[in-house]
Amino acid sequence: MARSKKTRKGGENGPKFAPRVKKADRKDAEGKRGETGRKSGSRHNEALLKKSAPSNAGKSTDPRHGSKKPVALAPVVKVSKVAEQDKPKQPKMTDEQKLLKLEDDPRLNSLLDMLEEGRDLSAEDQKWLDAQLDKIEHLMDRLGLNEPEPAPKTVKKPAKSDSDDDLLARFESGENHLNDYFSKD
Repeated sequence: MARSKKTRKGGENGPKFAPRVKKADRKDAEGKRGETGRKSGSRHNEALLKKSAPSNAGKSTDPRHGSKKPVALAPVVKVSKVAEQDKPKQPKMTDEQKLLKLEDDPRLNSLLDMLEEGRDLSAEDQKWLDAQLDKIEHLMDRLGLNEPEPAPKTVKKPAKSDSDDDLLARFESGENHLNDYFSKD
């Protein structure tokens, strides 16, 4: 039997297609949908603006959404003098009163107790505690309640004019160790 080539036609058993229809006879339902919305550049089109102006009774409308109210670029600060006058002025506390108030603080006492017990404090609590202790120390200094710390003893430094040979001789003799031994007593 001779070879038969494949064809694109379905033949008798193939699917049946609708007959061809001319473009003019086709329905618009399959085509492009109608355009919606405003045309591009409608805001700047003078012909459209002139048509819409008389119908708005003199108001010029802007098709952009949102408020047209001007916005202040710098913050407006309102100072109310009434609020400042309503506050009764309290007399200033003396340094002694401030010190007593700081020492009687329950949070300070509880944090100091926790430190004495050996517990670790959070970073925030430690920062607050250090600030309070600094305030107390400052107030005690102002009131003269702090005892002056004794000045540390200064060690006599060798003169810089020593030559290398003198330094080497002193090192070998162990003079520094002997002086340290005597100064401990």
